[in-house]
Amino acid sequence: MPSPLHKVYDHLLAAYGPQHWWPGDSPFEIMVGAILVQNTAWKNVEKAIQNLADADLLEPHALANASVEELQELIRPAGYFRLKTKRLLHLVRFVVDEYDGDLDAMFSVELTTLREQLLSLNGIGPETADSILLYAGGLPTFVVDTYTHRVLARHGWIGYEAGYYEIKDTFESELEQEVALYNEFHALLVRVGHRHCRKTPKCEDCPLAELLPEGGIYEPDN
Repeated sequence: MPSPLHKVYDHLLAAYGPQHWWPGDSPFEIMVGAILVQNTAWKNVEKAIQNLADADLLEPHALANASVEELQELIRPAGYFRLKTKRLLHLVRFVVDEYDGDLDAMFSVELTTLREQLLSLNGIGPETADSILLYAGGLPTFVVDTYTHRVLARHGWIGYEAGYYEIKDTFESELEQEVALYNEFHALLVRVGHRHCRKTPKCEDCPLAELLPEGGIYEPDN
């Protein structure tokens, strides 16, 4: 019998089709995007990434050697540019210092070990680390974000108090450990979150509406 999460996935995939996530022309660009997208919309990240590409800085060694002032100006469209410059340099210098800029070598490291290394870097939390591992590295780790929590909590599949690792474990214990499945599922949750599962929900025509318990949302979103 399929688990609730399999039903969620099937409903979302039937409604929206494949999402072809994450946007990016290379693993390194995806890593950069994972830092820049923190607390901003993707359209702003696209402008910053284009600036980096125009400056020939979308390569580990080149970016690691760029000046702070130059990077701040180039990524300004993504917002919080001073903070994100620091975080971006922490990440890229780690890649250069530990792996000589070789992403294939980096992503061949055992998943748990590499995840711990990423989490040790200033400015990289669980969501950013898992985004890098899944989307840039093609490694089987589920990414949890605000929409993931909101969709599951509103349908009663987790409690509203559930934290990142409880939600992550829910997905990874109920689903097959498949990179493509984790990738697609997260992207579909973001899609339904943008369209329907907002702070103020818009349940009409939501592909998951029929999966709501009787009486609708369990409790207001805080």
